[in-house]
Amino acid sequence: MFPAETYIRRREELAQKVGSGIILFLGNDLSPINYDANTYPFRQDSSFLYYSGIREPANFLVMDLDEGETTLYGYEQSMDDIVWEGERAPLKVQAEMAGIPSVQDIEFGAGFLLSESMNDRTIHVLPAYQEKHLHFLSAFFSCDIKDLGAVYSHRLIEAVVAQRSKKEQQEIEEIKKAIYISDKMHREAIAFSKDGRKEQEIVAQMQRICGENGVGMAYGSIFTQRGEILHNNLHNGVLADGSLVLNDSGAESPFHYASDITRTFPVNGSFSDKQKDIYSIVLEAQNAVIDSIRPGIAYIDLHLKASEIIASGLTELGIMKGDPKEAVKEGAHALFFPHGLGHMLGLDVHDMEGLGEDFVGYADGQERSEQFGLNHLRLARELEEGFVLTVEPGIYFIPKLIDGWKSTGAWNDFINFELLEEYRDFGGIRLEDNVLVTADGAENLSEAIPKLPEEIEALIGTA
Repeated sequence: MFPAETYIRRREELAQKVGSGIILFLGNDLSPINYDANTYPFRQDSSFLYYSGIREPANFLVMDLDEGETTLYGYEQSMDDIVWEGERAPLKVQAEMAGIPSVQDIEFGAGFLLSESMNDRTIHVLPAYQEKHLHFLSAFFSCDIKDLGAVYSHRLIEAVVAQRSKKEQQEIEEIKKAIYISDKMHREAIAFSKDGRKEQEIVAQMQRICGENGVGMAYGSIFTQRGEILHNNLHNGVLADGSLVLNDSGAESPFHYASDITRTFPVNGSFSDKQKDIYSIVLEAQNAVIDSIRPGIAYIDLHLKASEIIASGLTELGIMKGDPKEAVKEGAHALFFPHGLGHMLGLDVHDMEGLGEDFVGYADGQERSEQFGLNHLRLARELEEGFVLTVEPGIYFIPKLIDGWKSTGAWNDFINFELLEEYRDFGGIRLEDNVLVTADGAENLSEAIPKLPEEIEALIGTA
């Protein structure tokens, strides 16, 4: 946990933003895999963590804004719990470490909330995702689960997003710790890769590094020779000479802050001319974006900047044609770059996405584009000092998508489908770094992780 003063200050700032009523933060519970006693590894809800630091399951936090009181509701361990799980710090001690003055048994919590709601007190709650919480809120607010969107507090969501978006120095240090572990993971993955090794073997090496550092992965690792599949995490391939591997993997820090890094490299230790051409375009786009990041610039404009560099590079290779700016305006580049440039990063790898992507990535009145590719842009708003985000342009050759676009005949002015056949089995290249927006620019927090072609080639197959 951070010092108690951190959580007290965060809650005080939140109370000022929300104003009145009662805030309810639901801590996560254990989730069974196939029966109650066999559970998934526990991960506390990120907003609950942000405002309390408490990692134990089955608690919830109530902030009475009108009375200025904060209470932690939870269970004390039974003797059976202690026998099977070992003794943990009492709730009162955990609450003291978070600067929470009051502790109550969880059985009294629902009754308190119900009595306050009957007194016409506003109960502010964030969107839920655990099944247990969905059913609890459905019963509490007397509505169907599918209608819960109407009871989630937009005022609370906006206040939480405003706070969690700007990272404190101690949060940045945690993200750096996660990146340091990811650095080891990616170096090991590159070094351990060679013709004939299974993808799952390499993933196991990265999991080992996380385990040795006492942390888990921030998300399911994407390690694949099928890089054109944006979120391919099957790990069922065997590394083959001549293929490219896309490795999108990140670790959590000890306090659960995430890193999210992608590197792409050739199995045989040397980029072919064709591979290096595409790689260089992606690298140029990423470097140009990172150099342009500063407070006040809209991330959608940086996405379009990357898109124009990609379109221009592909035009030079003859894969695209016409005016690159016009191609981007019409959305033709999205055949090769169909996703957004990046997203916020913090306690969640897609930070706060569970609160609603548009609340996090779009400003008031800023509408999401309906154009293919742009419609997947998670972050479009103006950047502010203290944001930590990913910069992850890519170029992909997706056979089904190519065939679909070719069949319409609508893109012949911008795409050379005849030459494109030579790239049909190319796969995909993505490069991703984690960047802090500073007062006058940006700091690439993951800059030390090998990325230049010569750095990559020097590492491949050395383990």
